[in-house]
Amino acid sequence: MLRIALAFALLLSPLFGHAHEVTDMGRGFVSGFMHPLLGLDHVLAMLAVGIWGAQLGRPAIWVLPVAFPMMMAFGGVLGVLGLPFPGVEVGIALSALVLGVLVALRKQIALPVAMVVVGIFALCHGHAHGTEIPEAANPATFALGFVLATGALHTLGIGLGLFNDFRRGMQLLRAGGGLIALGGLYYLMLQVR
Repeated sequence: MLRIALAFALLLSPLFGHAHEVTDMGRGFVSGFMHPLLGLDHVLAMLAVGIWGAQLGRPAIWVLPVAFPMMMAFGGVLGVLGLPFPGVEVGIALSALVLGVLVALRKQIALPVAMVVVGIFALCHGHAHGTEIPEAANPATFALGFVLATGALHTLGIGLGLFNDFRRGMQLLRAGGGLIALGGLYYLMLQVR
């Protein structure tokens, strides 16, 4: 299992660049939709939210993936308004690290606490992208695409999380959580050097 995890990490290593790559993606719906799908930092965190929600069970399986885009949108508004949010890039890196660890440990915590954890990370992701939106040709459609893609990643995470009901599936999800955490650790190291 360790060999497979290391091989997978090495395979993905060229994709690890920066916890949040600033690219010329802010043009409209398609760009907004593709942005989270092309950013490995976002993919890792969004999958982890869905998986962890499934591990926590009802109502978290739906509450966390709904709370995240709502708080992300709020963070995006803060970014559009130019309000400072210190440590956004570190927060994005920590989102994959912490959520990956929570998945790997199958950590059961109270729903309100889980919502706060997810909400803080959502603010970071939203703020980072909100600062890009003012330059976009169509900020509303960019934001709509971004939120829909985020929801799709959450849904995929929930689907994967349902394998938690099977012994082998639970082991694979925990290993996947470890890989997500390693990706977050890598991003975090990039931010603090």
